[in-house]
Parts: sequence; C-alpha cells; structure tokens
Amino acid sequence: MRRVSFHHQTAQAAADKLREVLLELPRLCTDYFRSISQVTSALTRQAYAYDLRLFFRYLAEEESEFSDASPRLMEQAHLARITARHIEGFQDYLQFYYKQLDEQNKQLAKPGRSVSIQNQELGIMRKLSSVRSFFDYLFKSEVIPANNAALVSMPKRHSKPILYMEEDEVQRMMDAVISGQGFSKTQQAYLRNTQRRDLAILMMFLGTGIRVSELVGLDTDHFEFERNSFMVTRKGGNQTILYYPDSVKSCLEHYLQERNEIEALPGHEYAFFLSLQKRRITQRAVENLVKKYALIGAPLKKKLSPHKLRSTFGTNLYQETGDIYLVADTLGHADVNTTRKHYAAMSDAKRKEAAKRIVLPTVEPSDV
Repeated sequence: MRRVSFHHQTAQAAADKLREVLLELPRLCTDYFRSISQVTSALTRQAYAYDLRLFFRYLAEEESEFSDASPRLMEQAHLARITARHIEGFQDYLQFYYKQLDEQNKQLAKPGRSVSIQNQELGIMRKLSSVRSFFDYLFKSEVIPANNAALVSMPKRHSKPILYMEEDEVQRMMDAVISGQGFSKTQQAYLRNTQRRDLAILMMFLGTGIRVSELVGLDTDHFEFERNSFMVTRKGGNQTILYYPDSVKSCLEHYLQERNEIEALPGHEYAFFLSLQKRRITQRAVENLVKKYALIGAPLKKKLSPHKLRSTFGTNLYQETGDIYLVADTLGHADVNTTRKHYAAMSDAKRKEAAKRIVLPTVEPSDV
C-alpha cells in the first residue's frame, strides 16, 4: 500500500473542504480560487473560503440590497453593487456576531443553537485581507468596474509584548510533569500513561522552536538520532533539517521505547506522537496539554500555548546569540523582519544594559 504523508493528507482534506464550501459561494469564487491555486497552500485557500462564506452570508442576511439572493446565486451584477460601505459594515460586524454551532461542532450541535463569535484585530485583519484579495482578482479580471475593497482601511494592529516563560517557570512546569505535583489524582493517573510522550513534546517546543502543526506531522523515520536531527515540513510544504540538544534527545529516545511497543491504528503507523487512542495526536490535543502543564509553571500567564513555548525558544536563542538571522532561520520565518518585529525589543533592553555598564569619571554638576 502506497504511503501518503501527513502533509499530503492535510492538504487533501483542505482541498475537499474547499470544494464543499465553494458550493455555498458565488460561482465566480471558483475562478478566483483556481487563479491562486499555484501560489497559495491548500490550508490558506480553505481559510480564504471560510472568510468569503462569512462575508457573503453577511451581505445576504444583514444588507437589504442583497436580500434577494442567497450567496450561491449572487452573480456579477450583485458583486458590482458591493460598495466600500458594505465592506466597512462587514468589518464592524466581525467584532461580534452569532454563528450556527454545527458549522464547527456537528457532533455537539442541536437545531437552532448558535455561539457568539468575537474577533480581535488580527482576526478582523485576516478576514478583510481575504475579501481584499478576492476583489483585487475581480477588478483585474474586469468583472467589477472598481475595486471598492481597496478603499477600506485595515484596522490598526497594536503591537503586543512577547509572552514567554521565564527559566524558573519552565523548570516548575517540567518538574510537575515528572512528579505529578499540582494535579488531581485523576490527572495523575492519566499522566502516568502519557508522561514520556508529554515530556518529549514539551522538550521539542522548548529545544527546537517547532510549530505545533509541524510537530503533529512528525513521523518515526523523520529522526536521525545519531546526528540529533530531524526533518520537518514547514509552511508551504518546504522541508528542512533541524537539530536538537542532548537533553531533547534523551526525552525523545525515552518516549521512543514506549512508542515502539504501540501498534498504531491503520493510517497512523508512521506517526511519531500518538494519542491514547493509538492515532496521530491532534493539534487541539497538543494545545490542551501544553496549556495544562504551563499553568502549573506559570499560573498567572493564562494564555500560554505551543506558540508561546516557541517564543520561549526564540527568546532564549536570541538572548544567547544576538543573531536575528539565526533565529529567523531556525523558527522558519520567511522574512527576517517578522522575527525582528518580535525580538527587537530585546535589543533595546541590551542597549539600556550596555549604557548602565559604561564606566565614566565622577562628575558633580553642582561644582560647575
């Protein structure tokens, strides 16, 4: 049986979902997604499709000028009637709206149930970017006479400080995983079944800065333990080799002894990190376990996640090396400016520290 990589499986699932969502969108959207298929990933196109579905639902349900047609039946004439005011209305709508629960959680859904959704700056910016990209295509293809989406200003994104774990917080977290202290008896019983795996996962984040999407896609043959290295599939499908220190290697090999005794379910035979159901562990499961352990180490930092452990790695690497290009390459940032934006503040801190350390002659201004 031909082996299908996790990355390919993920891309295929996203492509299938895109085809499903396209059945709810105006037919011109099909041409748009075909035009960007060679320059975007399947997951990116899936995200764009979700955003456009939300936009057209907004038009049909909230704007009276478009109440005469469902999103699927909107034609070129409808698209030409969309003004900057409509898009600004959508931007305001994104701050708070209701969504049918069965769109995300079909197994939990009940007829008529909905959930409230609130988008922060980043979520609004991403959805508006999807709409802008679509209208840019329509204008260049001469489907609409003007690109009104370009007239709508994007919300200002306020920079936030990097949230990461201090050295003592990391140590408390790891001690808790090893000892079980701070957990209930039920959690301790569960921990005994996942301890080796969870230690290896946490050490991979802290020791390599890997993304959670990259971690769950790791297979058993992606590792070369003799060289302390592994192959990772980055965003966009590019593959690269990363290295880890001996402390990470020790945890990986300890877990591998346990992993080799598990007979994974069909389709999950090559997955390195498994759930207790003997399937490839999911991103949601990893996010939940990181949050659980991180709260023990840093109880005041409520929003710790795999990405924040990745930030902890990046912070430590930059503090040790001062090499922003090395940090960018290791984290897999395509643009070093992305890295600099997050870690430049640390350069300011170092400059302040340097100013304090300069030895100058003693001068009493009052004597002048």
